[in-house]
Amino acid sequence: MEALQTQSGSPVPPLHVAIIMDGNGRWAKSRGLPRTAGHRRGAEAVREAVKAAADLGVSYLTLFGFSSENWKRPQGEVSDLMGLLRIYLRSEIKELHASGVRLCVVGERQQFAPDIVRLIEDAEKKTAANTKFTLVLALNYGGRQELVRAARRFAEDVAAGRCDPAELDEQAFAGKLFTAGIPDPDLLIRTSGEKRISNFLLWQSAYAEMVFLDVLWPDFSRTDLEAAMQEYQRRERRYGTVG
Repeated sequence: MEALQTQSGSPVPPLHVAIIMDGNGRWAKSRGLPRTAGHRRGAEAVREAVKAAADLGVSYLTLFGFSSENWKRPQGEVSDLMGLLRIYLRSEIKELHASGVRLCVVGERQQFAPDIVRLIEDAEKKTAANTKFTLVLALNYGGRQELVRAARRFAEDVAAGRCDPAELDEQAFAGKLFTAGIPDPDLLIRTSGEKRISNFLLWQSAYAEMVFLDVLWPDFSRTDLEAAMQEYQRRERRYGTVG
């Protein structure tokens, strides 16, 4: 099946791209640098990926920034990551807002320090009305934890008499997820050569096309995103039907 095309004849880009940004530590180690150097270079790659995705016609970009399992890393590394998150939320939001980007953060944010929570809330509020492009950051996020949270929220609604168990269907359940209102990803990319999704968007990625790249995240470029999108456009998406 040929790729869908726009009126201009070019292939239709995926509406939503999700990326597992992996390889910061290995990038740094291969250069004899501390892991923090890899994370800092990875933050630059984030900036480049957001611009490239918007330029290439993607409407939603979700980045796996910090998993719920990452708290198990050495305390010094976690502190450095939190520092980079603060820097990003303080320094990038003005430019994102000026470019028409809406920022959404998914995950259990209350585990972060109060100042980080305020920065997240302020950034979301400031960019809420923007419609050109949506950047979703998954922070303190875990797919299994998200599913448990959604089930608990629905059970609480049932216990409070706000709904009937018979009302639970896929649409209702999706409405209890962190990503409620955000379309499921069409394309999921993982860098570093690893071929697993590591507890990322388990429900939402049910029909996503997956592309695994050997490039380490700090080296990820527009060219890599274009290559992944071209691979996506070559595939036939049947959603369980016969081709």
